[in-house]
Amino acid sequence: MPERPSIVLSGGGLRIEDVLRVMRERPPVAAEPAVLRRLQQARRVVEQHLGSGAPVYGLTTALGANVGKAIAPSELQAYQSRAIQARSVGIGEAASDELVRGVLFTRLAGLSTGGSGISPEVFDALLALLNAGICPLIPRVGSIGVADLPAMSHAMLVLMGQGRARVGGKEVDGAQALADAGLAPVALGPKDGLALISSNAWSVSCAIHAFDQAGQALANLSRAATLTMEGFRANLSPLDARVQAARPTPGQAAAAAHIRALLDGSGLWEKGAARRVQDPLSIRCVAQIHGAVLWARQGLREHIECELNGSGDSPLVVQEPDELLSSSNFHIPGLALSLEALGVSLAQAASAAVQRCLRLYSPGASGLPMQLTQHGPEHSGFATVQKTLTALWSEVRHLANPACLDFFPVSEGAEDHALMAPGVAAKTARLAERVTMIAAIEMLSAAQAVDLAQVSPRGAGTRDTYARIRATAPVLDGDRPLGPDMDAIIGMLRERPFDPPEEAAP
Repeated sequence: MPERPSIVLSGGGLRIEDVLRVMRERPPVAAEPAVLRRLQQARRVVEQHLGSGAPVYGLTTALGANVGKAIAPSELQAYQSRAIQARSVGIGEAASDELVRGVLFTRLAGLSTGGSGISPEVFDALLALLNAGICPLIPRVGSIGVADLPAMSHAMLVLMGQGRARVGGKEVDGAQALADAGLAPVALGPKDGLALISSNAWSVSCAIHAFDQAGQALANLSRAATLTMEGFRANLSPLDARVQAARPTPGQAAAAAHIRALLDGSGLWEKGAARRVQDPLSIRCVAQIHGAVLWARQGLREHIECELNGSGDSPLVVQEPDELLSSSNFHIPGLALSLEALGVSLAQAASAAVQRCLRLYSPGASGLPMQLTQHGPEHSGFATVQKTLTALWSEVRHLANPACLDFFPVSEGAEDHALMAPGVAAKTARLAERVTMIAAIEMLSAAQAVDLAQVSPRGAGTRDTYARIRATAPVLDGDRPLGPDMDAIIGMLRERPFDPPEEAAP
């Protein structure tokens, strides 16, 4: 079996796709020699300040509300371990191994920039932990997204031979996990504990998961919308590239190009194929609606990749001249707000998908039999599916409400602003999952519309979408339970995901 190529940390140049690969494929991770030299130089700056006796946050002073109190010289090293232990206050279900690998890799990426002043041997120990396949148990509840101290502390307990971890799907004590991998608990020096945990790596890992889920949801919505266009016999003129060029809104042209590609070869492009001069907005404005999702997702990418390739450490090690500066780069309003924007834009797209389904079910709009059944009022067809759509839409609408404003001051008012980024990321990912369920229902409905309209989808994408739906769920000829069909399509979309549209240019 060929060896998996490594991902090499250099202190920059990382993209979301690198983290997703670490999460899913577990490639070996290495660091360039220049990273070690950078870490050594930064550590010398820390040691110089330690010897100067000057007060430095987290190095010679305590943390949080105790910032004005000095740490006794005899306690400097032990304080770093205690800081991690005292901040391990997370509760609830443990995060998935994928998310944990994302956390470890993201923290290593931040440390490799040299801004933390971490001891090189501690960096090496964290790298070895990741490569050994050890996944510390990180409770999902506890972080408020202003440096994810609780989540990061749970992650780093294992590095010290404490806490618990999953290895190969089995839970073990942290000390046992290290021993089984031939690793020893790390000894922390001054500032090392703070360097390990003062990071938004948990927020970033959760945001990457939301980014990925949103891409899949948009891909599914695009497939569903174009199949609806086939069954509805829609007018495709709003997709014309000249229409997009007339108002170059970010994301719109890219979304329109993706939809045109899915419909390439469709009979709808032929003159006179459309039933109407203008269709309902949920069909006519798909490029505009999906373009806004692309724009929001691109904005989230920019904020995530800024976090991957920068340093949020405080104090921050800078050189020429050598200093330790108080920094506020751990505060991530852009990341939290871009997650919120992505959620709201996806909710808008989901709303349009629900409306397209309702138009298909209505003879006055679609020209098709009531509730997509040819057997008359004695059969219900898709009538009660509207209740499932309503339940999903209600949840999506709830999840689209902002969570980044729901905080209160902590640490004696020293930390009087927060962003709740992990919670925002979690709700955005959940929202995207619900949107995929809506898209699955639209696909099933649109396939039924295609069959009743007796049209053959010839679009490059719609032909494939229709074939996959019909390979999963047969045409509805008479009533039967549709819940299993919808679940089967949702499962198919998870196992064989469609490619998301190309992102809008930044």
